[in-house]
Amino acid sequence: MAPSQEEVFEKVKDALVAALGADEDDVTPEATMVGDLGAESIDFLDIVFKLEKAFNIQIPREELFPDDILTSSTYVTDGRVTAEGLAKLKERMPFADLSGFSKNPLVQDFANLLTVNDLCRYVATKLR
Repeated sequence: MAPSQEEVFEKVKDALVAALGADEDDVTPEATMVGDLGAESIDFLDIVFKLEKAFNIQIPREELFPDDILTSSTYVTDGRVTAEGLAKLKERMPFADLSGFSKNPLVQDFANLLTVNDLCRYVATKLR
């Protein structure tokens, strides 16, 4: 039986506290991984490792980090993700709320998009 939403959140929170040294009170569903919790690119390797172990799942890098889209001239023009690129991101990352990013899709702002809740939704999709 799949864990409840609350159980998923608690395990994700534990992984983030361990990987980032974040205060438990700071790890809320709305907290952004980079802006609020201070995650850096190297931290995401540890986060992914801890989530894979906690949930016994595999997390392919491209599912959480769509660098191939964000660096492609097919999907990015003048530092902005095109409409086609946004569609590709939504297809690749259905668990992420891209509504705010869609309004001003600067590639440089993408890293600060992912929230704890997005990560929980992602994990839940892997457990189905």
